[in-house]
Amino acid sequence: MISVRVSLTLIVVLIALRAVMALVLPLTADEAYYWLWSKRLAFGYYDHPPMIAWLIRVGTALFGDTPLGVRFAGIVLSLPASWLVWQSASLILKDAKRAVLAALLFNLTLMVSAEMLAATPDMPSVVFAAAFIFFLAKVQQSGDGRWWLAVGIAGGLGLLSKYSALFLGLGALFWLIVDARHRKWLMTAWPYLGAVLAVLIVTPHLIWQAQHQWMTFAFQFGRVGGGAFTLRFIGEFLAAQVGLATPLIFLLMVIGLWRATKRGDAKTGNDRLLLAVLAWTAIAYFLQHALHDRIQGNWPCFLYPALAILAADAFRTAGKSRWLSFAAAPVAALMLLITYNQAARWYPIPLNNDPLARLLGRNFAPIGDVVSAISTARLADAILTTDYQTTAWLRFNQPDVKVIQVTEPQRYPDAPAAHAKLLQGRLFYLAELRRDRHREPRKFFGYTGFPTQLQGPGTLYVLYPVGKPRSSLIGRMP
Repeated sequence: MISVRVSLTLIVVLIALRAVMALVLPLTADEAYYWLWSKRLAFGYYDHPPMIAWLIRVGTALFGDTPLGVRFAGIVLSLPASWLVWQSASLILKDAKRAVLAALLFNLTLMVSAEMLAATPDMPSVVFAAAFIFFLAKVQQSGDGRWWLAVGIAGGLGLLSKYSALFLGLGALFWLIVDARHRKWLMTAWPYLGAVLAVLIVTPHLIWQAQHQWMTFAFQFGRVGGGAFTLRFIGEFLAAQVGLATPLIFLLMVIGLWRATKRGDAKTGNDRLLLAVLAWTAIAYFLQHALHDRIQGNWPCFLYPALAILAADAFRTAGKSRWLSFAAAPVAALMLLITYNQAARWYPIPLNNDPLARLLGRNFAPIGDVVSAISTARLADAILTTDYQTTAWLRFNQPDVKVIQVTEPQRYPDAPAAHAKLLQGRLFYLAELRRDRHREPRKFFGYTGFPTQLQGPGTLYVLYPVGKPRSSLIGRMP
């Protein structure tokens, strides 16, 4: 097994490499969108709770409106997240080498490498999930009820990051029910005081929701309603996790989860049961959801602190499965390096439709340059958009361009409306061809001109003039 010193060195190298990628990679559309949130801080937003906007604001205050500034918090928080996984594993597994191995496997997964790099709500969600598990492990190890207050703080901050923290809270309740050794806590005030503390932390967000028609709740929980029964999405969900965990680490996670569940008799003193119950609570929902609708690959990211510990527990240095254990980290490292290489375009693998290039907006970059040139030449006073991706990329990468988002005011409730004088000026509508909502501009303007196609690498955009506004209040300028 890898020594503690070597594992710690590799973790530092992985986080340093993550920092390099944060510096060189362009922002995804989602990251630019959350950057827009950070320009007008609030206790809530249309899609998610506010934590990511607050963290981006800290980073850009230090490093400006740059990719590093936007992603700075994720790089810094990679350190405490790794430490929390390490210490949680130490408390639960009681093995120093396996404990630091858990932190190493955690950082080697593509899921964590991506989510702790990208400035999205998943980043703080992973960090506070790791804290939640650590504090529960302290409850389990110490028997000191005051740790439940720390559990509540981690849960509240997790809820301010992403609503998936609810699964951790529900999992903690199930753990207390199924583990007879810790069922006694239900008869004390401590877990309930922790829950009250979590509610108090999230209360400003709840007040914001009440003032905004509970729109984030409606958006997120509206996904719960399922469609027709199908097995298609189960396969997609599992395949995504195999790739994001990397195949051999995924197998170790499955083996570790199975062993922790199989040893779940409370009389055996199985501390791993805590991790198994937390994981199964969310997995059961995801599997049920996948029977009716698609599960996005990143949704289970908050489970990876627990699953990484279980993977380390499944590591074997002898027996038939030792090849799986020894190959897991090298295979994951190779996959991570290939992914970073492809994203940074150092020695890219030629692909007809590179998903990483599309995700990072490389297809949009030449389109943005053309639009910026049109604006600089004063051929356009503002650009109209109807999707948040185009809006976000334009605003971040072409700050000289004035953007009017005409169809989704709920995404930018605090942004100003376009001035009536600006609406009388020279305006162009820009959209990716497959997202062209030409009917929308026609609702707001009496004139729409002939469209011009703009060719980007692997994508087409349309650009056409609009005029004669039907109202003096159209759209918002995020």
